[in-house]
Amino acid sequence: MTKTTIFDAETLAPDPTLTERETTLLGFNLRYERVSDQLNLLLNKGEVDSWSRGKHGGVLPIAKLVADQYPLVVFHGDVGTGKTAIAECIANRLLKESRTEDALIFRLSNRVRGSGLVGEMGSLLAEAFERVTKAVGRNRRAVLIIDEGDSIAASRAQDQSHHEDKVAVNTLIQGIDDMRRLRGRVAVILCTNRLSALDPALLRRAAIVEKFERPSEQARRELLEMDLAGLKLEASEIEELVSLSGPTDERPGWTFSDFRTRFYPKAVAKAFPDSALTFECLKVAAQETSASRVMEDR
Repeated sequence: MTKTTIFDAETLAPDPTLTERETTLLGFNLRYERVSDQLNLLLNKGEVDSWSRGKHGGVLPIAKLVADQYPLVVFHGDVGTGKTAIAECIANRLLKESRTEDALIFRLSNRVRGSGLVGEMGSLLAEAFERVTKAVGRNRRAVLIIDEGDSIAASRAQDQSHHEDKVAVNTLIQGIDDMRRLRGRVAVILCTNRLSALDPALLRRAAIVEKFERPSEQARRELLEMDLAGLKLEASEIEELVSLSGPTDERPGWTFSDFRTRFYPKAVAKAFPDSALTFECLKVAAQETSASRVMEDR
């Protein structure tokens, strides 16, 4: 199999594009502060014994327990709430701050599900973990990001779970177990729209479970102020867009991706190439934009 079959991206960290992108992600710094300490611990488990000896004169029982945790992080929440984008940027900053040379970020491709051949999905997953292990060698660090994790990690107890799906979950769990033996040089961030669909054995291994929500009224206001800077909109106009993008009795509020992949292009298209972008263009585009459907997590 070629590299593009298993991974959508293999990025050398720190990556300047990801460093720049984090400045466009609303609430990124707060999210990073919340999870970075524990993620840093996951990527440095091999140094916990030395820390314990240096600070406590010996290896504490708690140090042994911490060093034995699984290197798995789960980001969950509705579609379009920025899980994967933030996962990549968090991994990039974390690896940058660790000052490890040639650190890598792998993003697993959904093509790992294969073409339906017997045993293919499990084989592709095993190959992906093998390549990550080989890439880190003895000294490098890496973060493996798995998007739409429920597509390969759904509970084996579900009635509709096929043999291939069960094999894939077994392979995924085994791969994470094997990553634990690397003593903190690899962390896995699994992103999912449906936390409840994940296999319980996988979820029990998660050191961090972080929830992502659709933007609140204040978050929508801050996003619009940031993204529409330079248009000299009135505060009342921003507030109207905040209201148009918010939830009603009939529909949910917009996701972050609704703003940036649907609303903004629609608005610019109304002005380009002959007119300036005005509030009227934005208002009409907002009225024509519908929120993404809520992904039920049951």
